[in-house]
Amino acid sequence: MKKSLVLLLLFPVVVLGNTIWGKTGHRVTGQIAQEHLRGKTKRALNDLLDGHSLAFVSTFADDIKADRSFSKYSAWHYVNYPLGMDYVDSEKSEYGDIMTGIEECIQKVRDKNNTREDRVFHLKMLIHFIGDLHQPMHASREEDKGGNDIQVQWFGDGSNLHRVWDNNLIESYGMTYTELANELSNVDRKKRKAIQEGTIYDWVDESHDICAGLYETVETGDKLGYRYSYDHNDLLFQQLQRGGLRLAKVLNDIFG
Repeated sequence: MKKSLVLLLLFPVVVLGNTIWGKTGHRVTGQIAQEHLRGKTKRALNDLLDGHSLAFVSTFADDIKADRSFSKYSAWHYVNYPLGMDYVDSEKSEYGDIMTGIEECIQKVRDKNNTREDRVFHLKMLIHFIGDLHQPMHASREEDKGGNDIQVQWFGDGSNLHRVWDNNLIESYGMTYTELANELSNVDRKKRKAIQEGTIYDWVDESHDICAGLYETVETGDKLGYRYSYDHNDLLFQQLQRGGLRLAKVLNDIFG
């Protein structure tokens, strides 16, 4: 990412709530993915999503969380396992996690014997979960609830390490999701193929390793702001870009 992008003035905002990757982050990954879909995939998605874009539906899995009938999907937004361990070697939650969620969504969407309603539902969930997979604090550790218990200040307002990565960093940057997506979508073929290599298991362990490094950057009570943004915006942009390009790969593999 160009340093000129990092050096733009930051505008602190107060973020209420604690949504996953925030609406802006999910829409960025959705828009990036939209730019890297094959023609056949675009046509299939256009049909299933009634012409809506990936960015438009990318927040669906968060939007339904207020409805208790969907509570069983709450655990699918994240995974917690010990730092330094690979996901495949970790103890799995009885409620499932982001990996089991992604796998089930792919299976449901791919199977044309399922009802259209079922395929559309799981498609929207899948689009969201691939975004979540690249928010490092969603491949975190259990003892502090993925950084939620690490209380910090963000430009003088109360926050926590999880919220910093869900919302504070990206919202403070002051660009719309379309502006960020336009900056991050332009990737040459060699770099795109390198980013899209591997499986969801490689990607979750990659996020988990990044998360381990983030824990070393803060302590409870820290006052975060411009310095933290300057040090971590490149990583933020990297994860948004990876999420978008890899979402495109997953969808192309399903429909291509």
